[in-house]
Formats: sequence, structure tokens, C-alpha cells
Amino acid sequence: MKIILTTILLLGCSNVFMTFAWYAHLKNLSQKPWLIAALISWGIALFEYLIQVPANRIGHQTMSVPQLKILQEVITLSVFVPFSVLYLKESVKLDYLWAGLCILGALFFIFREKLFAG
Repeated sequence: MKIILTTILLLGCSNVFMTFAWYAHLKNLSQKPWLIAALISWGIALFEYLIQVPANRIGHQTMSVPQLKILQEVITLSVFVPFSVLYLKESVKLDYLWAGLCILGALFFIFREKLFAG
């Protein structure tokens, strides 16, 4: 359980950097040339990779690659939705809820064996 929690914590941190690298330039650097935004985003993404790579290596001790990927997607949405609404001031639509429920369904199915083992 410690490995899974460590993986979730590290992936959560890496997702904060990833979300800023991918989307913050839309608000903060919209008046700058795209090349400047790309270079700054790459700099931010470096920190994301410095956390994400160890997270996946740690997680792979007990999880398969598909399990890591689905877990990553759930964490990504958990970071992205508040970022999108609070930082970028995007509106929330009901379709986002349905999409999120589909991702949670994927999480259930990918971890179903572990949930009901024993």
C-alpha cells in the first residue's frame, strides 16, 4: 500500500507541473510568440519529468503499465479540473462529469483483480 500511495503522491505533484507546462501559457503568455511559450513550458516540464519518472518506476513494482496509465489519467483529471475552473476560469459542463465517470469506470476495471483478490 505504501508504494501505491507514494506513486499517487508523486504523480499528483508531477501533474501540477505538467498542467502548468501545458496550459498556463494560454493565460500568462498569450501575447508572447509561441516559441517563448514552448521554451518556458519545456522548462516547467523538466520538473514534471523529474517527479514522474521515479513515480512510474516506484509504481511499477506493484502495478502494471496499463494500471499506471489509468491511474495517471484519473490524477490528471483531478488536477486539471480545478486548474481549469479556478485558474483559467473555464466553465464546467455536464459532459465533463460523464467523461470523468467513464475514466473512473476505467480505473475500476483496470484494478478489478486487485480489488477482489483475496
